[in-house]
Amino acid sequence: MDQKIIDFNKKQQHNKFPKVNVGDIVRVHRKIKEGQKERIQVFKGLVIAIKGKQSSSPTITVRRVSGGIGIEMIFPIFSPVIEKIEILRHSKVRRSKLYYMRKRFGKAAKIKTIELTEEEENFYKKKKEVKTAEEQTTESSKKKIEDTEKTKGEKKETKEETGKSAEKKDGKTESKKESKKKEPVKEEK
Repeated sequence: MDQKIIDFNKKQQHNKFPKVNVGDIVRVHRKIKEGQKERIQVFKGLVIAIKGKQSSSPTITVRRVSGGIGIEMIFPIFSPVIEKIEILRHSKVRRSKLYYMRKRFGKAAKIKTIELTEEEENFYKKKKEVKTAEEQTTESSKKKIEDTEKTKGEKKETKEETGKSAEKKDGKTESKKESKKKEPVKEEK
């Protein structure tokens, strides 16, 4: 390939995701838009193929078995639709494409797994810590906003209640006076 094309492809890629290999068990978080709402759907499975490693848009094929039926999804790695890719385990494989896994189910589909390295575990821990810190800041800011709204609402309510209580007192006193006036006075004979 021409060096200019290789450089262009490298610029298009971003290091947002860890390096995924064939045989990895991954969890892919994908954004799905339904009408105006947007949600994240998780697809967990085995990476059976990677295509276009050197192109600007490589894809991974992830396979899982659900209800006895094999499901395969092809994900473009650098697509904005992909929120994140988590590597759960590595597997010991000797091929670049694991298409033979399509014919295997149950115990026959087992592959020797390799635990994550310390670097990878630390990478995921850091990401979780950053997310929890972000969530805490967003939650604290939401709480502050809610607290200020509540205090404003309480102040308004107390003002309204004090005004109503004064009116009620006046209304009760007036009604008592009016009731005394309206009551016929009994004359004793």
